[in-house]
Amino acid sequence: MAQGQTRESVKMALNTLRANKLRSGLTILGIVIGVTTVIVISSFVNGLNNRVAEIADSLGTNVMLVTRLPFGIGRPTTEQLTRKQLTLEDALALRSLPHVVTTDASVRYTKQFGVGDVSAKYQGHKVANVILQGNTAQVADVSNLVLLSGRVFTDEEDQRHAAVCLLGYDTADKLFVNGEDPIGKEVNVETGLYTVIGVLDKRKQLFGSGQNPEDNAIYFPIGTFHNLHPEVLELWITAKYDDPANKSLVEEEMREMMRIRRKVKISADDNFDIFGADSINKLWEQITGGLFGLMVAVSSVGLMVGGVGVMNIMLVSVTERTREIGIRKALGATKHTILIQFTTEAVTLCAVGGLVGVLLGATLTGIIYMLPIGLSPTLSTVWVFTGFGVSCAIGLLFGIYPAWKAANLDPIEALRYE
Repeated sequence: MAQGQTRESVKMALNTLRANKLRSGLTILGIVIGVTTVIVISSFVNGLNNRVAEIADSLGTNVMLVTRLPFGIGRPTTEQLTRKQLTLEDALALRSLPHVVTTDASVRYTKQFGVGDVSAKYQGHKVANVILQGNTAQVADVSNLVLLSGRVFTDEEDQRHAAVCLLGYDTADKLFVNGEDPIGKEVNVETGLYTVIGVLDKRKQLFGSGQNPEDNAIYFPIGTFHNLHPEVLELWITAKYDDPANKSLVEEEMREMMRIRRKVKISADDNFDIFGADSINKLWEQITGGLFGLMVAVSSVGLMVGGVGVMNIMLVSVTERTREIGIRKALGATKHTILIQFTTEAVTLCAVGGLVGVLLGATLTGIIYMLPIGLSPTLSTVWVFTGFGVSCAIGLLFGIYPAWKAANLDPIEALRYE
């Protein structure tokens, strides 16, 4: 009996949609926009989350970083900015810890605020906006750098400040055209000549295609780098340890050693920061939290507008069908039957809007995925069902009052209605 009433109510709702196509389309437009927004934005965020997780994994699950300033969003405090710098000796000292396999110290130089240019040259070819980076000989082991050709510089080359370098993939590709082998050639960087001893493979990036700025880089032994830019003191340490299961133990041992080396009092907070690859995921979750908030705000406006439109059209429907309601009541229909009928019609109306929104959102996601713009949105099943479920809930919420009004019509007055 109840199933028959529901089927009849759904059929009436679909008949109402077909009879007033334009009005119904405009009514559910807000629902469609709201659900489409949820599907598209959640697909973008889901795809970016997957990409960030891949990049974090590529850094290694057994890698810790030590920095002078805290990792995360927000401006450093005055106390943080006045902390003393980390040193190469700190990196070397951490290698003595029982679970630490090796460490690397890194420094970097880029032009700030677009002023000037850092370039590399070779026989008439030039690469602009190059990142200059100094590392120890352990950089490839710690950072999982992959060599296309050549080798990494040695500790001996670092100690004597040898004029050697590694080229990032894009830097080598632009300097050495027509398949010329870079190994053994001398490139001009700023005011000096440096012999290329290795070329790195492409690095992963957040967006799936295009150029990664990290591929436009030149790596020097850290001593050689300081000959170029002795003013760069900001250094970070990357430590690789033996087993991911020892993460907490290694972090505690590193923290204890760094506090001793930096003479931090027992009662004082750390004047450095230690974090792992999982911190990248946590930071990204903070960023996407704001994006999800925007998604909820935009979709809520669309859904509320759609809900008001559904209430309006249902009130109009009740007025147009007043005589029909009177006849149904005269034939024995109860208040409950009328209430269920009009509530089901409102829910069906919103369900159609939700279904259209899901299909439109999935279509847009697929189109963007196929475009050669480096984005990989991933459709989220959870948000598909969430969007559709919320659209049905909107129909229930905004359809109750018109249904209640229809159920409480006086049958005699309804029969007299023209």
